[in-house]
Amino acid sequence: MHELGIVAEIVRIVEDLAHRQALTQIDTLVLQIGELSSVVPYYVEQCYPAASFGTMLEKTKLAIEILPANGRCRACGKVYNVLAHHRQCPECGESAFDLLGGREFLIKQIIAC
Repeated sequence: MHELGIVAEIVRIVEDLAHRQALTQIDTLVLQIGELSSVVPYYVEQCYPAASFGTMLEKTKLAIEILPANGRCRACGKVYNVLAHHRQCPECGESAFDLLGGREFLIKQIIAC
């Protein structure tokens, strides 16, 4: 499970930013994770308490937003969720697409108290 190392790095980055911005308390940390990301949201949630223990983020709430794996059909141009439609365009049935999103792993927002 590589999520623990990733979450520990996120905590370090957020703490660094908080110190530079003179923030003393953070209420919520919002992450965005794409459906095709190699990071598993469930494991991020499970690792967060251990990764934030003893840091200024220890009492911070974690919110995770899942970003859809959207693609644009190369044949007809329809935008669709490639996972929900088993990588096949629901409009024309074509399986060739350009991925528009879904591999992201981002710190979206840091909400201070």
